[in-house]
Amino acid sequence: MKVIAIDGPAGSGKSTVARALAERLGLEYLDTGAMYRSVTFAALRRGVDPAEAEAVGRLAERVELTVGPDGVVVDGVDATIEIRGPEVSRAVSIVAANPAVRAEMVRRQRAWVAERGGGVLEGRDIGTVVFPDAELKVYLTADPEVRAQRRSKEVTDLDYETVAADLARRDALDQGRETSPLTEAPDAFVLDTTGLSVEEILDAIEARLRADA
Repeated sequence: MKVIAIDGPAGSGKSTVARALAERLGLEYLDTGAMYRSVTFAALRRGVDPAEAEAVGRLAERVELTVGPDGVVVDGVDATIEIRGPEVSRAVSIVAANPAVRAEMVRRQRAWVAERGGGVLEGRDIGTVVFPDAELKVYLTADPEVRAQRRSKEVTDLDYETVAADLARRDALDQGRETSPLTEAPDAFVLDTTGLSVEEILDAIEARLRADA
């Protein structure tokens, strides 16, 4: 089972790199962050306070969720655009820190890989928690300024300063949470993507794959 785990903070290039790498390697791709965003979207849509841990945990077990190359569907609703909006972005770190939510999402992520016999997964705890035995674990990072610039291009209705402040807040929450904090796996291939093109990043990862083979 070929599993490539790509972790790192927001704006480090995870989604772009993971999607392109999956295409290069002929594997399927899963954006696990979209799963946590989808649970957040479902909670907000149902009027459930994201901070209500028990209620959100129960919701995570029931929510119908499809994350694929064509978009994200939550309880039959196309939420591809909404899960990237500012309302979900503000609340997703609270939901992602919920142990019950993480346990359910990890279960679903492992089931996704088992059904496909492998894949490229990106998130914040793939190499440390979800697939600690992955064939390759990559940890992407980048200068905070570069990360904020990248993210501000994705979130068109927020200015750079707002995005930069939100990234700093999310970094602190993701790295400081008790359950599955954002951290490098001891054997991860750490790659600073500042100033690198997507092709250069992919080449470096492929070179590491060949070296480890």
